[in-house]
Amino acid sequence: MYRNDGFRELDRQESLRRLANASVGRIVHTRDALPAVLPVNFLLEESGAVLLRTSASSELVRAIDGAVVAFEADEVDTAAQSGWSVVVTGAASVVTDPDEHEHLVRTGPRSWVPWPVEVFVRIEPELVTGRELVGGRTLYGLNVPSLNRSSTTGLHPSRHGAPDGGRTSVPAQQGP
Repeated sequence: MYRNDGFRELDRQESLRRLANASVGRIVHTRDALPAVLPVNFLLEESGAVLLRTSASSELVRAIDGAVVAFEADEVDTAAQSGWSVVVTGAASVVTDPDEHEHLVRTGPRSWVPWPVEVFVRIEPELVTGRELVGGRTLYGLNVPSLNRSSTTGLHPSRHGAPDGGRTSVPAQQGP
C-alpha cells in the first residue's frame, strides 16, 4: 500500500482477528484459465487456515485441491464509506485423514447446502494481508465533505475538496 492512500494496512494478527468474525467470504481460483470467485461460508482455524466444507463431487473441489488460491472476506459500511478487507493466499487441500475428517464433521463449518458425501478443504495461510478504509479520508489525509454523486461538474474526484481546488500538482507516491 502507498502512504496516504486512504487505507490503513492491517498486520497479520489484526487481519486474522477480523477474518475470525466474518461468516462469509469468497474463494478465488482458476477455472478454464480464467479467474473464478465463489461466495462460501467458512471457519477460521487457530493457525489462521481457512476451512471450507463442500460436496466431495463439486467442481470447486476438483478446481482447488492442490492449487494455490486466495480467500477474501470483508465488511463494508457504505453509509460511512468505510470498511476492511482481508485476503489469505495459500495452498488448498482436501483433508484426507479419516480421524481428522470425523473430528471436523463434529467441529468444523456446516455446509449451507448439505450433500450426502462432504469433504473439508483447508487453505493454508501462507500470505495474509488486510487493509482498512476509514471514511472521509483522501489522498491528502483530509476530512472532506461528501461529494454530491449526482453532480455533473466534471471535477476530478481526487482533486475535489483539495485546499487549492486541485490546481497544484499532486506529490509523487512513495514506495510501499
